[in-house]
Amino acid sequence: MNSGVGPSPQQHPQSEAAKSALAVTQTLFRSFLLTVLGAVFVYVLNISYVWLSGILTVIAGVLGVVVLVRTIRFKQSRLVLFGTISGLVVTAIMCLLVLTAVVFFQQIRTLQDCARTALTIQAQDSCQVDFQKSVPSGLR
Repeated sequence: MNSGVGPSPQQHPQSEAAKSALAVTQTLFRSFLLTVLGAVFVYVLNISYVWLSGILTVIAGVLGVVVLVRTIRFKQSRLVLFGTISGLVVTAIMCLLVLTAVVFFQQIRTLQDCARTALTIQAQDSCQVDFQKSVPSGLR
């Protein structure tokens, strides 16, 4: 078994600048994903923290655009490109959710408080009915 026989794959040594760009892009990508997940988890946690979720969503949007530009400019892997685009879609959905939560803050907070104390299915249904009645009739 001669391992030296036959054509060997050419390895292109990367320059220090390319390695540095890859490392920075990967770090920004990880930060972007953590920020997107943080925004989602804070939003789900409690409506009282909608301001924090909004801030995290804005930061995620900025990081996502930066990572997308770096991924295209430095020709990074397709996995990073796919992850960035997916994260930006989630960020756009989070923007809509945060804006909706801000508009209907009082109604959602009342629903969360009611649902937190509801121990039976009937009590939970009552909370949902009260929430539906509190939303303006044009949006039901």
